[in-house]
Formats: sequence, structure tokens, C-alpha cells
Amino acid sequence: MKKSALLYTLALFLGVKTTFAQNQAAATPQSKPIALTGATIHTAAGPVIENGVIVFDKGVITKVGPAGTAYDKTGTETIDVTGKHVFPGLIAPANQLGLVEIEAVRATVDQQEVGAINPHVRALIAYNTDSELIPTVRGNGVLITQVTPVGEIISGMSSIMNLDGWNWEDAVLKKDDGVHLNWVGYFKREFNFETFSSTTKKNDKKEEQIRELAQLFDDATAYAQIKNPNPINVKLEAMKGLFDGTKKLYISADYGKEIIEAVQFAKSKGVKSVVIIGGEESLLAADFLRDNNVPVIVSGTHRLPNSIDDDTDLPYKLPQLLAQKGVTVGLAYIGMHWRTRNLPFLAGTVAGHGMSKDDALKLVTINNAKILGIDKYVGSLEVGKQATLVVSQGDLLDMRSAKVEHAFIQGKKIDLDDKQKRLYKKYSEKYGTK
Repeated sequence: MKKSALLYTLALFLGVKTTFAQNQAAATPQSKPIALTGATIHTAAGPVIENGVIVFDKGVITKVGPAGTAYDKTGTETIDVTGKHVFPGLIAPANQLGLVEIEAVRATVDQQEVGAINPHVRALIAYNTDSELIPTVRGNGVLITQVTPVGEIISGMSSIMNLDGWNWEDAVLKKDDGVHLNWVGYFKREFNFETFSSTTKKNDKKEEQIRELAQLFDDATAYAQIKNPNPINVKLEAMKGLFDGTKKLYISADYGKEIIEAVQFAKSKGVKSVVIIGGEESLLAADFLRDNNVPVIVSGTHRLPNSIDDDTDLPYKLPQLLAQKGVTVGLAYIGMHWRTRNLPFLAGTVAGHGMSKDDALKLVTINNAKILGIDKYVGSLEVGKQATLVVSQGDLLDMRSAKVEHAFIQGKKIDLDDKQKRLYKKYSEKYGTK
């Protein structure tokens, strides 16, 4: 009797059409050449091509040009995208996408290691390719992310990931590209989650922490001179690349004086490549940054200025003002990882405050690629680069007209479905609000 009931229940379960959905599988490799024709092509490397053609095969761009550009149509899948726009896939630096799913659920948060100094911590091994947030970000044209740990002083190493793959080994574009340092400032901000407000307090431990940092870098410099260290010190091993240029030192700093102090410290310790992240007051140090060839990844521009004496629109104009000073500028949405999907609209805001649309696009494409050291592969639509690109119905930087219809990562066609779209469809059908 029990056996019959069990079999009946199992049959009933298998026979019921489930309404549950899950994330789509990783895209399959490109099997034949694809040509996109008729669109406006924003290359981020030269003039915009009206009514253009872009062809890619085996994940690599083979042709980019105006209508009539010759290509072998035999076996090529031609997609007519007339009237639409083709952009390079956007690049989002310095965020925790794939490390955090639900901030209030500790089991889904894997962004920080215990301790204040952790240069050896690798963000990529915690990267979750099954995150429900990743498809929502891809739907706005962001196809590459720099997954970055957070922490106290040295949080660890970031890696640059394609937003598609079965696992982190599939998704990784560049492993362990740099070490992240939160500069020890004169003041520190503390956020109160009960009142949802932040306060600024004097950092009484600054001198002690600077001495600790100096000792660490001195030890790392000496360790880097040893050809075959035995035993291996994992912390110092992780820092070796800072002194030969194979890794970058990303320094989070906002205040002008602290930005200068941080760069001078890094240079004095033999660090070859330094990048400032945040840089809210970087305009005060713009000449210094330009002269020392230090790029800035500006944090989200949708904020209030730091000082009541500042122009209200200063955060929106900051990338343009830095660029005018000769500083290489990128743009990121730092803080709320799920808001990374709004990255194109940050660039759109910059375009509305003095910068041209073409240059604003570069902030989140080729400029970010150059700063992260991946511009040989992505960041612009040029022959020989990876076919990581999006097709939008309108301007990708304008939330009113942006609607991504196709996305390709290394030539692989990406499924643009996501949980938010499924929920919208589900309840619009229920309540008749299509």
C-alpha cells in the first residue's frame, strides 16, 4: 500500500508542469561566423560608424566597417540590426558582483576575510557564476566585472571576469590582476546600519598602521629578491607582482591630501603601477596624478558633493574635469554591487555635464580596459579583439531608450532572460498591466 502511494505521488510530481525557473546555462561557444549589419557602431576607438557592419568568428572580431564592407557570407549567420546601436561590452571595476547575493543572509556573503592585512586572499575562487544578479547586470550591457574583495587595510586580490561561464575557471579573463589597499587616512567613515547614516571620525591609529604597512612592503620587497623562497610566505608571494609590474596596486582613497600621500608611499616602496579608486576629491590632486601617470577610477557620480562649498554638479562633472587635466579616468559603481547594472547611466549623466557621448562611453569601455590592463582583448570594437559586445535598441547610456536586444561574450550569444524579467512577466499577466 505504501509503495503504491509513493509511486503515485512520484508520477504526479513528474507529471506536473513546474512553474519554477532557474538561471540559464552558460552560453555555448561560437560555432559559425556572425555578421551584424545596418546598425550604428560605437567602436570606442574611432569615429562612430553609421549603417555599419561588424563580423566575428571564433570569438574574435574579423571585420568592422561601413555598409558594403566585404565579408564571406558563406556559412555566416547574418543578423539585421538596422536602426539599432552596437557597443562594446561595458566593464565594471571594483565591485562585489558574484561575491554577494543577499546582503542580509550571511551564508550568501563571501566578500571579506578575517584580519586587516590579507594580500593573498583571491576573490575569483569565491566568484559565483550562478548568481541571480549577474543576468540582471548583463541586461544593461555590462559584460565584464572586476570582482574585488573588501576588508580593512589590504583586502586581497581582484580578478577580471566575463559575466558568463559554468564556473570561475570558465569566466575568468585575467587572474589576480592586482592587490587592493584601503589607504590609512587621517579620518575614517563609519556607517550606522540602525540609523542608515555615516559619521566621520579621526583615525587615532594612523601612524601605527602606516608603520605596519611600511614594514609589510619592505618585507615584500626583500622577499621578491629571493628566487626560490623556502618556505613560501603566501602573503608576500601575493605581493611580488607589484614590484615587477605584473600586478597593479589599487588604492581606495578619496581626500586630495591622502591621494597624494598614498601614491608617494607606493612609489617609495617600488610599486610599478598604481590606480586610485574612489577619488572623490581627486581634482585637488589632478596635476600630481597626471605627472605620476596614475589613473583614477571614479566612484559613482550619483551623489552629493563632499563640501557645502562645492558646486552641486561637481560629482557629475568630475570625470570631465579630470580628463581635461590630462588624467586617465574610468568609471565604476562602487558600493552596492547590485546597482552595477546602472553603470551605463552613470556615464550618461557625465555626458549630460560637459563630456561628449563618445568620451563618456569610453569611461566604461576602453578607459576601464586600459586601467585594468585588458585593453588588448576588450574595451573597443576593433579587428583582433574579442567579440564582447551588445546590441541596443537605443542609446545604451540613456535609460529612456536603452534596451539590450543581443549580447555576445567572446562571440557566445548570451541569453538575456533574468529573474526580474520573469517576475515582471508573471505579475503583469496576473494583473493585466502589460
